[in-house]
Amino acid sequence: MSFTFRRPAARTVLLDREGRIFLIRAEDPVDPYKPEWWEIPGGGMGRGEDSAHAALRELHEETGIPDVEMGPCIWRQQTEYTFAGYHFESDDHIHVAWCDGGEYDPRGLEALEAAAFQGARWWALEELLANDEPTVPVRLRVFLPAIVAGDLPAVPIDITPPPEQGGRLT
Repeated sequence: MSFTFRRPAARTVLLDREGRIFLIRAEDPVDPYKPEWWEIPGGGMGRGEDSAHAALRELHEETGIPDVEMGPCIWRQQTEYTFAGYHFESDDHIHVAWCDGGEYDPRGLEALEAAAFQGARWWALEELLANDEPTVPVRLRVFLPAIVAGDLPAVPIDITPPPEQGGRLT
């Protein structure tokens, strides 16, 4: 029998004033065969928690970067994945936020996050677009250029990856 965690989640595209994006390097702590990836900060929302509040909370816990200006929800996605032996179905609300930069100094990682996170760094858009390592969200490279250019959507865009890329829930 398998168990599935179904949850709303909040994530953040964190940009510095130069338009660089902050990404965390991660691996699955129980599956050494799964390739490492780069992800935007985020995690589960509490019952009744607003997505902007959850995104800011998760951002601080996972990065430790202070003085962040939280922006609107720019993207939504439905994903299904396995991590640390658990199956997840996630409804992600992805916000944009800006800051003056900062160093990776997580302040409240859960045990699995501490085991999974291998470090973090700031990426220039051109550098990320030239890199082919996996990212979360899967379609980050497709939709990020518009956000870096300041073209924020009036309503969140659905960036759910196609099923062959681990996307839409059935």
